[in-house]
Amino acid sequence: MYQDKTLTCRDCGAEFVFSASEQQFFADKGFQNEPSRCPACRSARRSTQNPSRSERQMYEVICDGCGCTTQVPFQPRGDRPVYCRDCFERNRQNNQY
Repeated sequence: MYQDKTLTCRDCGAEFVFSASEQQFFADKGFQNEPSRCPACRSARRSTQNPSRSERQMYEVICDGCGCTTQVPFQPRGDRPVYCRDCFERNRQNNQY
């Protein structure tokens, strides 16, 4: 239904791709307008509007499902298993009713 579009950033003038998956995401969220800034300018604008906003700290852990090394956005406490993205998704799908 959606096709990739090439848009021009209103801040820097660079061309960027508004992918079909991004268009689907925008539609799902109810956004009416296409993005007018490239990802780099959007990120720069966010950081200038909210200087206290920082990058999310990631913690390196060993997945309890497959044993691979992965990163998670929270500090594990040790009382619950921690999974990589693939194992987490697999467990979530298996636990649905």
